[in-house]
Amino acid sequence: MRTGLPFDDVLAAAQAGAGWAFETLYRDLSPAVTGYLRLHGAAEPDDLASETFIGVLTGLSGFHGDEDALRAWVFTIAHRRLVDDWRRRGRRPQVSDDDGLLEERRGGDAEDDALARVGAADVHRLCGGLPADQRAVVLLRILADLTVEQVAQVMGRSVGSVKALQRRGLRSLRTALEAVPPEGVGAGAHPFVAPRR
Repeated sequence: MRTGLPFDDVLAAAQAGAGWAFETLYRDLSPAVTGYLRLHGAAEPDDLASETFIGVLTGLSGFHGDEDALRAWVFTIAHRRLVDDWRRRGRRPQVSDDDGLLEERRGGDAEDDALARVGAADVHRLCGGLPADQRAVVLLRILADLTVEQVAQVMGRSVGSVKALQRRGLRSLRTALEAVPPEGVGAGAHPFVAPRR
């Protein structure tokens, strides 16, 4: 937890109805949840994130587990809300054209803030080129910071299936990144790809 308080204390307080504790959980998880929903083309990602956290609030008293389990549970709720949104709209998910796809977090490290802003358009473009299932796996692994097992749980797939989707998604991203002409970088290098050895 960013607050420095032990997770168990924050969770217990949130389950007991302490507003500050739920707000702490919300602030910790909402940027990644909203980014995940936005990158998957949710028509109203902020509204879906709100629906997700309403679900978290109503179900929190029955939750048991550690911080990683909570994160996986929250993203399971977000993923289900996203699938419901797709069904309501009656079409395949489309990647949003919103350039502000990742929540801005300022005030930390200036270099990190700059890289996040510069890289957001690239992340949006690259993720848009992936099939929906590969995009979901990559985003849940990287943006949500979930384990392969947690991603399998969120998506209702086997661990082997998630690993295969991750491999294919990352391979596609590497190929796409290597095809981008370098700008302001040494010949043959790209700022997002480590050189092969």
